[in-house]
Parts: sequence; structure tokens; C-alpha cells
Amino acid sequence: MNRDFKFITSKNNLIRGTIFYNENPENLPCVFIIHGFKGFKDWGYVPFFAQELADNGFFVVTFNFSHNGIGENPYEFTEVEKFANNTISLEVSELDELIEFYNNGGFGFDRRKNSIGLIGHSRGGAIALIQTKEAIEKHKNINVKALALWGTIATFERYTKHQIELWRKQGYLEVVNTRTNQVMRLNKVLLDDFEQNKDRFNLLNCISKINLPILIVHGDQDLTVPLGEAYQLYEASNKNFTELVVIPSAGHTFNIVHPYAGSNPQFEQVKARTIDFLLKHLSKN
Repeated sequence: MNRDFKFITSKNNLIRGTIFYNENPENLPCVFIIHGFKGFKDWGYVPFFAQELADNGFFVVTFNFSHNGIGENPYEFTEVEKFANNTISLEVSELDELIEFYNNGGFGFDRRKNSIGLIGHSRGGAIALIQTKEAIEKHKNINVKALALWGTIATFERYTKHQIELWRKQGYLEVVNTRTNQVMRLNKVLLDDFEQNKDRFNLLNCISKINLPILIVHGDQDLTVPLGEAYQLYEASNKNFTELVVIPSAGHTFNIVHPYAGSNPQFEQVKARTIDFLLKHLSKN
């Protein structure tokens, strides 16, 4: 079964989400699926994969970050002003609060310290790395036991010198959503967040501090996040805990499109490796 939920953060922002489960959730390990830049919880494969995880015995949480641009319409970017004012710091804090919400019984069942796994795609994987590293340092949310990083970035330094100068001069940078052809702004608040948190957002340092099982999955034809970034993450990680899986002939979304038009051999590999990884490392209570 699945049901939608709404969560108000400490900053009074609204997070919309969906939970999936087939059994008594008190006894199930939990998996959070974290979308990336210009992603959302109902994109393409996400709800279908979430149900497949539930079929394999997990309690699954999908959600939209409050400033990802998606509002009441689950498929359209109607909240472009929020999108423009989104930051990495905001997303990290929201993931942290959602995990606490789960741990404190917010989804309506008895509080348990069930083991948690995080699946992050693209920038979502980066958010998972930062949040997990900081939670370990603060000795909180310590029931996160495994991370799966799909097509995940190794650095936030993705803009040219000219783009940064323009961003600072005019107060915003424009990006195109190639799916909808919308021109969307990123306000200077995001650039400021990058510049004020360079050490905090050093993803190679983050992964080096996480001594938990990590699965890195990357397509060898990824044009958005080059395969080399997966190797950078792997090299910076503790090899005793980390596995790198390269999917041949797969792009950034493993050849899945939105609206969802069915699976393919590449994505079937991604799902199988990820489910096996989570079954191995997330135990039932």
C-alpha cells in the first residue's frame, strides 16, 4: 500500500511525500529515496521502484524537498520562486528532519530504531553524504546503516568562471529544464551557500568519513555527471565498505524517461544490485 503525507519543517516549509509498505511498518527497515536537481518524487521510475522495494520488505519514503519547485501538481514546476531560492544547506536540514520525524514515530507507528538506508540520485546522493557524515559526527540518526549513490556528483564545482561572475553580477543564473523547456532561475543565495560552505560541502571528504556500506552505481554513458566522478568518490571512500558498479550503455537516469515508459536492461541491473545491497545491510527488527 502507499499513502501521501505532508510534513512541516522547523523553518515552516512544506514537504510532500509518499510512503510505501506491504507489512507492519514497525518491523521493517526503512529506505529514503532522495531526488536530485530538477528531480521530484513522482519522476519516472521513482514510485514504481519504491513499490518494488516495498515488495521486498522495506518501508519506503519518497519526498519532494520543499524548494524543489514542485507544488500541488506533482509533475509540474509551478513553484519557481522557491526553486530559485533553494540551497544545499536547506536540503541537508530537511533530510535530517525527515529522518528524525521517522525515528520519532511521525508516520504513525511505534518509535523503533529500525535500520535506515538512503538512496540518492545525482545531487540527492550528495545530500545523503553530507547529512550522514554530519549525523555521525553529532551522534544522531545513527540508525542509517547503508547508502546507495546513483549517478552521484563528486563536487559542487559545476559552473564556469564566467557563469559565476554573471551569477554574482545579476543576482541569479538561468538554467533550462530540458524536459519542459522552462527557463528557471537560481538566485545568488545558492552561490553564497556554495562559497560559505566549501569545506562542509567537500563530498570527497564526506565519503571518506563514512564507515558504512556504500554502493556507488553509475552509467558509463552518463553525460550529466561523468563516470570519472564515481571513481573519485570510490577512491576517497573506505574500500572495506564501498562497492562501485558501472552500468554499461547507461546514461544519467539509466535510460529511464519521464513519463515512465517501462524499464530496460540497464535499470534492471541497477535495481537488482541496489535491492541485494539493501537486503544484505538493512536488518529487520
